[in-house]
Amino acid sequence: MDARLHAGFSQLLRAHRERCVRQHRVNRATLAAVTCAHVWAELASEEGEGLFTIESSAITFGRGAIREVGQVLRGACPDGRRVALFTDRVVGQLPIVEAARAALAASGFDVASFDAAAIEPTDASFLAAAAFAKDGAFDAYVSVGGGSVIDTCKAASLYATYPADFLTYVNAPVGGGAPVPGPLPPHVACPTTSGTGSELTGIAVCDVLALHAKTGIASRRLRPAAAIVDPDATDTLPAGVVAASGFDVLCHALESYTARPHRTRARASGASERPMSQGRNAWSDVGSREALRLAGAFLVRAVRDAADREARESMMWAATLAGVAFGNAGVHVPHAMAYAVAGLGHGFHMPGYPEGAPLVPHGVSVVVGAPAAFRFTASACPERHLQAAGLLGAETRGAAGADAGDVLARALSGLMRAASVPPDLAAIGFGEEHVPALVAGTAVQRRLLDNAPCRVERPDLDRVFRAALHAEGAR
Repeated sequence: MDARLHAGFSQLLRAHRERCVRQHRVNRATLAAVTCAHVWAELASEEGEGLFTIESSAITFGRGAIREVGQVLRGACPDGRRVALFTDRVVGQLPIVEAARAALAASGFDVASFDAAAIEPTDASFLAAAAFAKDGAFDAYVSVGGGSVIDTCKAASLYATYPADFLTYVNAPVGGGAPVPGPLPPHVACPTTSGTGSELTGIAVCDVLALHAKTGIASRRLRPAAAIVDPDATDTLPAGVVAASGFDVLCHALESYTARPHRTRARASGASERPMSQGRNAWSDVGSREALRLAGAFLVRAVRDAADREARESMMWAATLAGVAFGNAGVHVPHAMAYAVAGLGHGFHMPGYPEGAPLVPHGVSVVVGAPAAFRFTASACPERHLQAAGLLGAETRGAAGADAGDVLARALSGLMRAASVPPDLAAIGFGEEHVPALVAGTAVQRRLLDNAPCRVERPDLDRVFRAALHAEGAR
């Protein structure tokens, strides 16, 4: 930061701290280390990025939408013949996959199925899918399943089209972070869970087994051409899957709403240089707020009653809104922590998921650390944390800025208990002895951490993880 920018920022920060003390009763000691995001935004209006971009897959939403997948793919791939249909062995037995296969055949496609997508995929399962894709020489791809299936399809298409060592495209510093060299074949994604938003983003996530780390590949070229979002797919989901995916939705919206403002980033030299995770912006705020309101009203209902079609459809719509929001704004601390939690998790199995190897579902790995994470970030933008808590149904009347982290954390913990989700890291097998490894696995996720509303370093992560071990009131 040059001297002029530093002096301007310091002056604004001092003024903002005084306003916080007067208006929100925030303790000066708490503010001493805070770099408030909207102070950056005020300063960066001239120095930083003044533009943001809204990108999304084309979306078809509604019950019965899966019947249009063939027509949608034909529009994206007018001359295509061979299509790969990706799913997993559980979803592959459901009527929605047969409906997709029939719709594709009716539109003139020759369909070859891959049903070995792994729940919480690994580098090995990505490469197995890529081998299938390369051998098939497909013109287009369709995925029907949860985020793991959709991510597997993205990776298979990438490595089949532009073969490379696995870590070549993986986010730095875990991998090389190389850009995707060119366009990929059309991909129509059909989510069957109300959660990951993968059908709307250019991100594919997996565990790198040798490193015991979860990481991802991020590129606009990975974003599916279209998303077919059919709430009928959620009617048969077990409660545990609805809960895990629902908290992923909720955290997508919360993290997007509290991310650093897009104006705090350096001005991009051109449209192609603007990152996908731009920071919060006017569009992401709209989608995030509505997704939070819907999650507060319908998440627990959707978990408790599979026959509550209004609740399950509302959560599917919340997932769609939050998917577009975080696909443009990005997420931050809870998702960064989740990569380490999932990569190191052992011995836990979430009810509703296939029996076998231990599994920490993605939404659970995100939300178990979220109350502690939002207590940490709240001082950077307390008003947003309070607003988010209110949208989730918390009582915020009379709450001051200094209360924001506690109010939001309590709202999250209450929803977690109501939905029978593990309340903290201890509940999924972690103890004090695991904190150094969790911190190390999170600290390398700079793409996410740098999107937080305040600076996040290793000592901060250590404190947050230790706070996340035992939820307040959970014992």
